[in-house]
Amino acid sequence: MVTTRKEDFSKWYLETIQKADLMDYAPVRGNIIFKPDGYEIWEHIQDAMDSRFKEEGVRNAYFPMLIPEHFFNKEKDHIEGFAPELPWVTEAAGEKLEERLALRPTSETIIGDAFGKWINSYRDLPMVINQWANVFRWEKRTLPFLRTSEFLWQEGHTAHSNPEEAMARTMRMLDVYEEVVEGVLAIPVFKGEKTPSERFAGAEHTYSIEAMMQDGKAVQAGTSHYMGTKFAEAFDIKFLNMDNEHVHAYTTSWGVSTRLIGALIMTHSDDQGLVLPPAVAPVQVVLIPVGPWQKNPAILEKIEALQAELKAQGIRTRIDDTDERPGFKFNEWEMRGAALRVEVGPRDLENQTAIVKARDVDEKHTVAFDDFAQFIQTELDTMQSRLLEAARERQQAHIYTDIETLDELEAHIQSKQEAGELPGWVLAGWDGTEESEALIKERTGFTTRNIPFDGMVEPKTRCIVTGQPAKATVWLARAY
Repeated sequence: MVTTRKEDFSKWYLETIQKADLMDYAPVRGNIIFKPDGYEIWEHIQDAMDSRFKEEGVRNAYFPMLIPEHFFNKEKDHIEGFAPELPWVTEAAGEKLEERLALRPTSETIIGDAFGKWINSYRDLPMVINQWANVFRWEKRTLPFLRTSEFLWQEGHTAHSNPEEAMARTMRMLDVYEEVVEGVLAIPVFKGEKTPSERFAGAEHTYSIEAMMQDGKAVQAGTSHYMGTKFAEAFDIKFLNMDNEHVHAYTTSWGVSTRLIGALIMTHSDDQGLVLPPAVAPVQVVLIPVGPWQKNPAILEKIEALQAELKAQGIRTRIDDTDERPGFKFNEWEMRGAALRVEVGPRDLENQTAIVKARDVDEKHTVAFDDFAQFIQTELDTMQSRLLEAARERQQAHIYTDIETLDELEAHIQSKQEAGELPGWVLAGWDGTEESEALIKERTGFTTRNIPFDGMVEPKTRCIVTGQPAKATVWLARAY
């Protein structure tokens, strides 16, 4: 890489994703093209999420991308929240449309309209669906994968007969997100509730998982929203209950997006390029013949036989039999994030062994051909766990719980910057007012990430801004 993480983290990130051939810039500002490796990472995330959704009784559907303007006007908070980001279609077939059509920023409105038609009785509930789709939010500042004007995501939408069931669904899907982000992407997260100013537009409660990047900044990795009856009232989602009363349903929505790809890269990668957890790496094992292998056909034949063993176990492999020098190939596959590298040369063939190196460590292993397939599977599992543990250790090293005032926070940030260190995340008391929240952001650039759930942290007693009794304990950090 030309730029290191320490020199310029954002520039390093942009160089990494381009050199690893994950994306290209699209002709329209703020949009990107997902190249095959970049899209495959998303496919593996999709697979992990979708299989768990189905275990939770969620079925997939698809709704139109174009949403009539009057749908947004039915829920005041919703339109106010999204209005600045909405792109509109105003003409079609050379004629002005009678009503503007928005490119969906999210689908609560159009799905709410459908639910209002589909739900009539308590027998129709719960209604639980999800869609995999693209959405549009016209961002002023963009960063590939993390914040683009068009991005890919899933959005789940459910309707329930009572608030307890709706809240249980809201919290369960947050747990599913945590399971995937930590277990599959190897990214540790902080779970909690968003403050009112950070809630999804129109929600009664928004819950999130938040992840810390290597530069100490936060990425919101997933959200789950409890809507109460707000959208049901706006879109007339009513049902006849068991007491023969027409009442409003309780709804939820929840989603993750391709910003997880950006979070994945920023959490694990290094100055040599991508580091990807094996669970989502497009290439889990690259096999490379070394030495004068072209003169000995048996070397490539053995590599092909080893590849067949791995494929039989469902392991994603690639053979690099190009005529580039071995050193070039090693660097290329490190940059592209292949989880394991396997080398076989004349001496290895003679000894009936292969050399195996994991992307995230310097150590190499000499492995007998007879033990090869089992060793590879074990090493992939070990690397997956090792990346999560390394991210957790880095996370814990940049958490600060002893900062009690705004002046102390400003001094902390300044001292860390002067020392070339990360200001990290700060656990602070908050008096519950938007004024205090806004002042923190104004003076430090830190924003509230979420309010940890009971029992997750030692609660703070005083507000970091006013010194008044704290109504909540919050995580503060700079965010993407």
